[in-house]
Amino acid sequence: MSIFSINIKKHLIRILVFGSILILWQFLANQEIWPEYLLPALSSVIETMIDQIQQGTLFNAIIVSTQRLLVGFTIASSLGFVIGMLLALLPTADEAFSPFILALQSVPSVVWLPLALLWFSLGEQAIIAVIILGATWNMVSTTTSGLKNIDPTYLKAARTLGASKLSVFRKVMLPASVPHLITGLRFSWAFSWRALMAGELIGGGSGLGQMLMWGRDMGNMSLVIGIIAIIGAFGFISDNYIFKNIEDLVLKRWGYKGE
Repeated sequence: MSIFSINIKKHLIRILVFGSILILWQFLANQEIWPEYLLPALSSVIETMIDQIQQGTLFNAIIVSTQRLLVGFTIASSLGFVIGMLLALLPTADEAFSPFILALQSVPSVVWLPLALLWFSLGEQAIIAVIILGATWNMVSTTTSGLKNIDPTYLKAARTLGASKLSVFRKVMLPASVPHLITGLRFSWAFSWRALMAGELIGGGSGLGQMLMWGRDMGNMSLVIGIIAIIGAFGFISDNYIFKNIEDLVLKRWGYKGE
């Protein structure tokens, strides 16, 4: 069976499962097993989201959230790469700081929000700060691990051929660590997305998180469920169909994964 056939089968199974869940949801809602304010029917959610699209509020919120996500992700990834690179090249610094990096990596993104609010008050900067603080440390760990776990044979061969330390880093270490860096970017994106939602839920400003909070405050559960679905769909699509594909291509190119 070809890979193309396997992928079609995989997607068909996903569509069938997802479609079955939606049909069951609508059917149970029509039976009025639970109150509408607890979990509205699928048709009600769709009507609400269509209304938001017609008003333009949904697209505006998506644009605002995406801009924040890209800014925070870019800064967090760049900062994480630089710190991770320094730790990998300086063993003493790695020994001293790696426990703290691991501790910071385990801190949930929402925990950074009070600190960000104290530093930047309520607004755009606080949300960006939460993204950076929530996504940087995973990139640091991945970069450090990728640079430290390069096959020593490559390094010995380069030094034997007379390569300088800078050349070894540029032409051996960096290329060999690319698969790890791509994986780090993938997870950093996921952490950035979660941190963004945490920041927008409490940090103010327009965006998907604020639409979610507005729906809750107004008792509009159809809007709440719709925004949750969009957040989940955005995360699923970006991870599975963008970063996952890039990661697979890199792993195949480097020989870590078969065709």
